[in-house]
Amino acid sequence: MTTKPWILFDIGGVFALADDGNWQPRFSAHLRERAGLDVGAFGERVDAAELPRLDLEQGVEAEYWRRLGDALGFDAATRADVRAEFWDAYCGTPNAELLTYARSMPAHVGRAALSNSSDGAREEEERRFGLSSVVDPISYSHEIGVAKPDAAAYATALSRMGAGPEHVLFIDDHQFSLDGAAAAGIRDHLHTDNATTIAAIEEFLEPYVA
Repeated sequence: MTTKPWILFDIGGVFALADDGNWQPRFSAHLRERAGLDVGAFGERVDAAELPRLDLEQGVEAEYWRRLGDALGFDAATRADVRAEFWDAYCGTPNAELLTYARSMPAHVGRAALSNSSDGAREEEERRFGLSSVVDPISYSHEIGVAKPDAAAYATALSRMGAGPEHVLFIDDHQFSLDGAAAAGIRDHLHTDNATTIAAIEEFLEPYVA
């Protein structure tokens, strides 16, 4: 097991700037309006569609949009439109400063990501942000079948990094995710702005400077 330092990043709200926690209900309301349904009817149709779990299952995105489109009476063009709108809202815009900083880290520092995600996120985020040039490995919840703050999510990330928890700093914008990391023995930092996050990383890395 390596003793080199690792910085483990969340993606949404850290590398990707989305209106996290708010875009989801807005997107749902937008779908309901496009379908011309009231709240009750919309909920009933979505529940009856028995949609697959995008956050914990892989290879189900096409089926998800097919079932949802059928439930809401969308034609193929409308399904394509709402799918594109979903990914625009989900991904948001790149946090260019933090991405540039992560790319510039010294070679002896490992960079990885652990993200609660939706099926299709790897492809969409790679296309928009080029994450494979910034972090490796990336542990997505829809690929590993478990999400933060479940202990298994952190165990999977540590295993993929080949790192002990004492050599990892986890950056996330949600306290519940940090609490899960702390329970796994991983040092953590709540991301609120780039300056304090970069300062926390620099402090963590000080003992590893040759």
